[in-house]
Amino acid sequence: MKDRQNRSKKFHLKHVEGLALTMLDSVTMGIAMMNPEMEILWVNKTMQKWFPSIDIDNKPICYRSLFIPPREGICDNCPAIKAFSTGKTYSIEISAGSDGRIYNIITVPVRDLKGNVNYVVKTIEDITERKRAEDALRESERRYRTLFEDSRDAIYITTRSGRFIEVNQSALELFGYTRDEMIGLHTENIYANPADRRKFQREIEQKGSVRDYEVKLRKKDGTIMDCLLTSTLRRTNDGSILGYQGIIRDITEKRKMEAELIKSEKLESLGVLAGGIAHDFNNILTAILGNITLAKMYVEKEDEVFKRLVDAEKATLRAKELTHQLLTFSRGGAPIKKIISMDELLRECVALVLRGSKVKYRFSIPDDLWMAEVDEGQIGQVINNIVINADHAMPEGGTVTVRAENVTIRVEDSIPLREGNYIKISISDSGVGIPGEFLHKIFDPYFTTKQDGYGLGLTTAYSIIKKHDGHITVESEPGVGTTFHIYLPASPTKKVHRPTPSGKPITGKGKILLMEDEKKVSDIVIEMLSHLGYEARLARNGKEAVDLYRKEMLSDKPFDVVMLDLTIPGGEGGKEVIKKLREMDPDVKAIVSSGYSNDPIMGRFREYGFKDVIAKPYTLTELSRTLHRVLKGKR
Repeated sequence: MKDRQNRSKKFHLKHVEGLALTMLDSVTMGIAMMNPEMEILWVNKTMQKWFPSIDIDNKPICYRSLFIPPREGICDNCPAIKAFSTGKTYSIEISAGSDGRIYNIITVPVRDLKGNVNYVVKTIEDITERKRAEDALRESERRYRTLFEDSRDAIYITTRSGRFIEVNQSALELFGYTRDEMIGLHTENIYANPADRRKFQREIEQKGSVRDYEVKLRKKDGTIMDCLLTSTLRRTNDGSILGYQGIIRDITEKRKMEAELIKSEKLESLGVLAGGIAHDFNNILTAILGNITLAKMYVEKEDEVFKRLVDAEKATLRAKELTHQLLTFSRGGAPIKKIISMDELLRECVALVLRGSKVKYRFSIPDDLWMAEVDEGQIGQVINNIVINADHAMPEGGTVTVRAENVTIRVEDSIPLREGNYIKISISDSGVGIPGEFLHKIFDPYFTTKQDGYGLGLTTAYSIIKKHDGHITVESEPGVGTTFHIYLPASPTKKVHRPTPSGKPITGKGKILLMEDEKKVSDIVIEMLSHLGYEARLARNGKEAVDLYRKEMLSDKPFDVVMLDLTIPGGEGGKEVIKKLREMDPDVKAIVSSGYSNDPIMGRFREYGFKDVIAKPYTLTELSRTLHRVLKGKR
């Protein structure tokens, strides 16, 4: 009976042992048993597969069998040695084999009935793929963090309720907060209108994402920005909405530039009409002014008729200024520039406008203010328009302050001007101010808040400054006042143009060729030339002018001066004719004339071969002095 029990027990033990070995062979991790001499006594099939060099029959040594190339000594911090000496379980990660795979080794001490550690069992798990995945995740996180922090756009992550939980450095710089201030801040604090945040939330939760969502946001200091917001939802694994993440881009400067472009396009459209009207009107004024100036020559100064003619002449010259104002809108028009002292011009214009007004004025202008190369009449018109508005803004009196300073513009200044030296003029009043909803419209054509205004004064100023390669801005606060800032390119020279004093006409002698298609204009100009002592011939178009000049060149009395109108409808104008005349006679003395006084050729006449310029309408004195300069070569 006892033998049967022993046999049964042995069978049971063998059965359990076989079952245990089968189970150990089936697991996906390597298992090995070792003695204190570091001999590997047994391995499961997984271990044998990973390390085929292990030969159990030859009592392989651990550190020589698990590594390629084999090691000559025990590994540093060997967990088996520690387990034998302390009786505790240890683990370690190692890289073994030529393929560089990584293993996690757990060493468990095995005690006998007396508690002695005679063996250790090593479980070895291949963690190569896990480690690679962890490394890839860390690299991905590193790249994400780099992109997150180095992005020029503001990047944010918020909760669904609207609290910031992460922002990058660009976001902190954009809104002006520290990280401690912004983390936990509710997004309603950065919306100019809190209702916009709720509108954004409805839209993103309906669509799942929004792209280039335009909204006005507020900096910590209260500055309002135009921004584009691109955002997506953040969800949990079950699809619930956690919050939002995205980028914010400041487009304030872009919107300003677009507004400037729209203004320019409006002026361009207005200029096509204004230029044509002004050109035709100036031709009419030339005939009127010419007749008036001639009529004055036949009347005594004491005569009542002379006084009437003087008044008529002044009125005509005022009409000339009106057409000059219209021409500032004209397409392609260029100012006729000369070097002037802005100090003198500012003082003269302000004093003239405010003469007899309740409004006082004061200046803050340095002695070393740079010179400017500008169209004196146009810039004077800008100053007049702004000061007139200031005067109207202070019906009960007040003060206009005019400041000027030398400034150097750089790219980082964010002013839409080329780098260089500029004169900055600031004209401030203490008047009623301009409401915020109107401030962006004040340079638009025909926009006005005055009952008797036409809305062209500031539009004219804007156009003039742009054509001088300058810039004009305005800032205002209702009840406090308004300040206009004007930037004009400074001239490198210190020489100031001094206009020739007006006086009596200068008579002369010579033969003049006049090219003019308008009969009323040509009749009066020829009469004016005759009155001055010149012999005049008329050409109605470019072909006649070229033929006449060629014919008279062969005579003993060629033309001394040619006066060419720029615009001849249906034919060649002054620009084309001067080229042909210079081919025949490189020394031709030509004067360009036009009712379109802002034509680029009028401003840069020398580049086209002309000796001088005279804008319609002109007086007898202006005509005489222009001819005198050309004949004497004094221009």
